[in-house]
Amino acid sequence: MDDDELLSAVAGGDDTALRALFDRHAPWLAARLRVALPAAEVEDVLQETFLAVWRGAAGYRPGNAGGWLWGIARRQVALWLRRRGPATLLLSVLDEGGRVDDVAQAAADRAELDAAVRALGPEGSPEREVWRLLCVEDRPVAEVARLLGVPQGTVKSRAARMRGMLRRALVAGRFDPYGMEGGGDGAVSGR
Repeated sequence: MDDDELLSAVAGGDDTALRALFDRHAPWLAARLRVALPAAEVEDVLQETFLAVWRGAAGYRPGNAGGWLWGIARRQVALWLRRRGPATLLLSVLDEGGRVDDVAQAAADRAELDAAVRALGPEGSPEREVWRLLCVEDRPVAEVARLLGVPQGTVKSRAARMRGMLRRALVAGRFDPYGMEGGGDGAVSGR
């Protein structure tokens, strides 16, 4: 069976189809998850991913099973991070033999990203909401459009504007992560 047929069978309650899908896709999903998670957490997040596949297979639209599975896995990573917080991730780097400068770099990267996100505007601004829904909560464009009450094209335009703003902020690299420069909002200087 191909992936679309397997997912159709999973939607019908066939647990052997789920096992076949797991056997086919778990290795590459685990490899990608290892980039984002501590090694000790990969198996749990992978299991949560396939549990979500079992529950959501009826919503699958044939054509790109790998992308659909990866989207579910990314959402499971986001849920894991929300439950445990970034500090847990940083501590796990040390527990797995990571160096202190790895943790320091991860914290610096996070501060840079936080500053870039602040450059999108205050909480609730259109670009900041698109960031939260698309990037943090990993929702599809259609759902973001529904939640914001705007057409999908508007979401896509805001996402393009948001990406440009983030890119400019990250490239400029002139952040005040403590919010003391540029009016106290942590924005990119020189704007």
